[in-house]
Amino acid sequence: MKRPILIHPDPRLKKLCAPVPDLSDELRVLADDMLETMYDAPGIGLAAPQIGVLERLIVLDCARPDDGETPRPLVMFNPRVVASSDERNVYEEGCLSIPEQYAEVERPKLVEVEWLDRDGRLHKEEFDGLWATCVQHEIDHLDGKLFIDYLKPLKRQMITRKMQKLKRERARI
Repeated sequence: MKRPILIHPDPRLKKLCAPVPDLSDELRVLADDMLETMYDAPGIGLAAPQIGVLERLIVLDCARPDDGETPRPLVMFNPRVVASSDERNVYEEGCLSIPEQYAEVERPKLVEVEWLDRDGRLHKEEFDGLWATCVQHEIDHLDGKLFIDYLKPLKRQMITRKMQKLKRERARI
């Protein structure tokens, strides 16, 4: 089931999310809903707080089917970066909670991430390039941080004002 995506500014997007204590069928359904919502948006990542659920769950899939890549949907409960490279990468980031706004953000080029999958199995994997940027972006959501928080204050305020205007326009419809 597709879920509505919160639009910035919304106080739930700035909250620290609680760890998932136990995996349940409800949480697996939530993960499936999040993947459906992400693909429909369309996006390459979605964090639970973006749909109003303040738990440490993210989904992502940075595979590019147009380039012949096989989809690789990942569901991550309690993800955490356990190592990151000194080497940096800059990507133009966007966010489903900040539609049609993009900005260059610098992050570690490589990150090693540990997480539980939907069956409670522990995984550890190194991500590079776009996958590394995406997983860091989504984990930031779990800590109440948005990609615009990396920007200079003026640019951040300008984007926030655009989002406030967008929310007002949507409320009128």
